[in-house]
Amino acid sequence: MNWEDECYLLSKNKFRENANIINIFSPKKGKVSGIVYGGNARKIRNFLQISNKLFVVYNSKNENKIGYFKPELIKPISPLYFDDKERISALMSICSMLNILLPESQPNKNIYRSYENFLNSIDLNNWIILYIFFELNLIKDLGFDPDLSKFNDNNIGIDSIKKIKIDTFTYEIPGYLITRTPPEKLSSQLIKKSLYFTRNIIQNRFFLPNNLPFPKFRLLLENYFN
Repeated sequence: MNWEDECYLLSKNKFRENANIINIFSPKKGKVSGIVYGGNARKIRNFLQISNKLFVVYNSKNENKIGYFKPELIKPISPLYFDDKERISALMSICSMLNILLPESQPNKNIYRSYENFLNSIDLNNWIILYIFFELNLIKDLGFDPDLSKFNDNNIGIDSIKKIKIDTFTYEIPGYLITRTPPEKLSSQLIKKSLYFTRNIIQNRFFLPNNLPFPKFRLLLENYFN
């Protein structure tokens, strides 16, 4: 089986002396694992950075065995934010969650497009609001729609906090997530409340029922907003 596509690097792990096993997210193939020979050589190692956009050629002699990637860099992403602890944590958080939650070899163009839209907006001043809405869309695209519109009573203020019940869980949710009308700027406290809400839904729906480890970068991201 041979194919080629653009993709984003979700994870990498050392494999033998001079190779890596990587997971990539491709619009055509979804999440795919493969071996990169020479992945620890300086030329390749420098661009095999989590969240970087790559072009890969994939080869596999047997569909039941792991194949091989030949990667090339399309666009560096994470190196641009190594000195920005909030943004780099957001990038690592997204890649970690997608790496854990996406099924193997099942394309999801909605999630791919949503992730790419976030990357194109990460330099904006309101990037953290866009990150929060990315997580809300991710929850829906993974198969669970909390249908927040039903909690809109037309008296919800932008800065208000509302208690809602979804399934058997009670959540505190900022009003703007229900009305989907975010202000230009949020307080750190409201940002943290928003991140608590999306994180709790993601944990309750996807991580805890399947006994999956929750990404440390996602927890770290919350701690930057106090």
